[in-house]
Amino acid sequence: MIAVEKALEQYGAPVYVRHEIVHNKYVVQTLERKGAIFVEQTAEVPPGSIVMFSAHGVAPTVHEEAKEGRLATIDATCPLVTKVHKEAIRYANEDFDILLIGHEGHEEVIGTSGEAPDHIQLVDGPGDVEKVEVRDPSKVVWLSQTTLSVDETMETVDALKEKFPLLVSPPSDDICYATQNRQLAVKQMGAEADLVIVVGSRNSSNSVRLVEVAKLAGAKEAYLVDFAEEIDEAWLDGVATVGVTSGASVPEVLVEGVLEWLAQRGFEDVEIVKAAEESIVFSLPKELRRDLRAEAAALAEQQ
Repeated sequence: MIAVEKALEQYGAPVYVRHEIVHNKYVVQTLERKGAIFVEQTAEVPPGSIVMFSAHGVAPTVHEEAKEGRLATIDATCPLVTKVHKEAIRYANEDFDILLIGHEGHEEVIGTSGEAPDHIQLVDGPGDVEKVEVRDPSKVVWLSQTTLSVDETMETVDALKEKFPLLVSPPSDDICYATQNRQLAVKQMGAEADLVIVVGSRNSSNSVRLVEVAKLAGAKEAYLVDFAEEIDEAWLDGVATVGVTSGASVPEVLVEGVLEWLAQRGFEDVEIVKAAEESIVFSLPKELRRDLRAEAAALAEQQ
């Protein structure tokens, strides 16, 4: 969200964004009001315009399309997704079969697959393992979409290892740290709460997973809402404890809105469940940093 806002401040509207910058309805609507235009295909962006690639990443072919369309690009791909792309390229260069654990049609999966289409095959859950075929069982590696449930991913990995005992794991965990931390907290919360409310959008993979994790952890019910007004008061019937969490890209104001809504209905006491400290801060896209520095230097010369 910050990258798009900074781009609008720096270049003025419109700034085109290929796919939703993050999967959150509030964020997308807020940015649209400020002058961002979200498109599904690069061809929808007028020649000579600025296009930003979303946090989910894009395939190399999309960069080529932008070049052909004479577009100025800003790559806002999440660094964790970029890491997976680099791993895919490296293993493809070493002629591995790459088994990408993820959900079919998700932008991140499409982007990662595009890095090495001849080497990557998608494994969409444990049920897909049976149909996986590889050229050489001694040269197989798994990678994953960053926003999956950790438990779901490892269940698929275990099934793959049963079929391919020499399966190689990536050098480091690919699941987004923010996704993991929220899932850990929801496991604690779900074991104690009668109801868990997850703030997030339905097209957000990590938000949907949080609902599933809460139920598996023991919550009697768990629901996904974008805004506090979507909560049904009937959900509170017979409920003594409510857990509240949010997807990785949800603005704090939406969580606060849910907490206020609950407080007005007798749930004033709040206990914070923290699974881990988050201290990682990602910088703005390099193209935006470059232009901001150039502008700052130009202003300094004028003074």
